[in-house]
Amino acid sequence: MPASDEFTALTEPFRPELLAHCYRLLGSIHDAEDLVQETYLRAWRAYDRFEGRSTLRRWLYKIATMACLTALETRGRRPLPSGLGAPSEDHRVAMAEREPAVAWLQPAPDALLGGDDPATTVAARSGVRLAFIAALQFLPARQRAVLTMRDVLAFRTAEVAEMLDTTPAAVDSALRRARSRLAAAGPVEDDLAEPDEQALRTLLDGYVDAFTRADPEALVQLLRADVEMEMPPIPTWFTGRDAVAGFLARRVLRAGRWRLSPTRANGLPAVVVHRNTGDGHHAAYGVQVLTPIGSRIARITAFNDPLLVPTFESPATGSAAGRPGGRRAHGPDPAAT
Repeated sequence: MPASDEFTALTEPFRPELLAHCYRLLGSIHDAEDLVQETYLRAWRAYDRFEGRSTLRRWLYKIATMACLTALETRGRRPLPSGLGAPSEDHRVAMAEREPAVAWLQPAPDALLGGDDPATTVAARSGVRLAFIAALQFLPARQRAVLTMRDVLAFRTAEVAEMLDTTPAAVDSALRRARSRLAAAGPVEDDLAEPDEQALRTLLDGYVDAFTRADPEALVQLLRADVEMEMPPIPTWFTGRDAVAGFLARRVLRAGRWRLSPTRANGLPAVVVHRNTGDGHHAAYGVQVLTPIGSRIARITAFNDPLLVPTFESPATGSAAGRPGGRRAHGPDPAAT
């Protein structure tokens, strides 16, 4: 077998989990895709020197982790609006201006992180939840890497030390600090009492139907009393069913305006959103991720970035066709009437 074919056959099965790993560290599916490509290029160039002293999987993780840590030296954390300020309980509040200069946290398609295998997706859910990814952003880069490699990927301390070119004592110290920081930030698990798959599908179908028909009364029935909604790149966010439903009814819901396509992101139900342009076409608008607790929606995270849409519509390749290199464009304001 030619070396290139051998390399592809042996390394390609690790691509989804390496993408998930880079996404946890970077908070951006676009950046994660770029770093995984860089990982494979570096691995290919060094493959003839791979001596098998560690497993191939660990070797790839070392390359990917070091590439991410280098990238993070020049990048700040990726927040959500809920990580920057307090929410509003009044939907009539003046909306803050968009902040396109902020590198916001991004969602990630389940199809890229775990393929179509339900068991793989379920097993990986806790490691890619939006709440967990957002919490990781508050950790220094090396603590972020240590925590994910130990607590999510279950590598042993000695293995992590080898991959990070450090000592087991340094790994244990970084892990203690990382766990302490996360504990101080509050609970990050948001999947308690999550409904089963059939109930999730029913909830998602109801949300798509109510949103598309612009029916605020039907939408209210799907929301928890303490529901929250945030909409990066707008810093303003809302808490409470009255505020969220009032905002949607007053500023967003219009019959015929939106087309929603069900999908999954970060182990959660989600929709890809297109907006009617008025000329018979629909333009890419963004992705909404829904966090359910029990049989109702506890959080709506509306990522109003059209450049996310191709990533969700091309899950087989993850190529995000049409995405200009590194640039972030934003669609119309979700508060626009």
